[in-house]
Amino acid sequence: MAGFQTKTFIKHDDYMTPKSAWEAIDEYLPKDKVIWESFYGDGRSGKYLTELGCNVIHKDIDFFQNDCGDIIVSNPPFTIKKEVFTRLKQLNKPFIIICPSSMINTQYIRNLFSDSVHPIQIIIPRKRIQFVKLKEGKVPENYKSQCNFDCFYYCWKMNLQRDIIWLK
Repeated sequence: MAGFQTKTFIKHDDYMTPKSAWEAIDEYLPKDKVIWESFYGDGRSGKYLTELGCNVIHKDIDFFQNDCGDIIVSNPPFTIKKEVFTRLKQLNKPFIIICPSSMINTQYIRNLFSDSVHPIQIIIPRKRIQFVKLKEGKVPENYKSQCNFDCFYYCWKMNLQRDIIWLK
């Protein structure tokens, strides 16, 4: 690809979930279960889920060392998504996780879930989720969210009515 310099690309994982991302799937969020929002970020995601009527555990603790709640609903750092999904499968709990749509084509997702009694289900947003970038704990000056890739809500053991749901 002409002009694309991978050596200058810096991985950055501090992208927070906007309230609109959780509002879009409100009808699929279980209100009768304890949700663990397992990646703390700036703390707002757990607040947004609570505002939607969910019972939420949202603490600044290590996802890989803890096990909370009945279901996991989160937006993990994308640079460690393979490790996150491996841990999710080990925990054996229902989940709704926001991750890039391209992940559905990866071998590690295929290997983790293809032989499962419970297939991966996906909820496809109507438009791109516009995450909020933080740098040193703050939104950078003059920052305008322009996410250039699509994300799905990856669901497991959620018993959705269909394996693919297109949001309106």
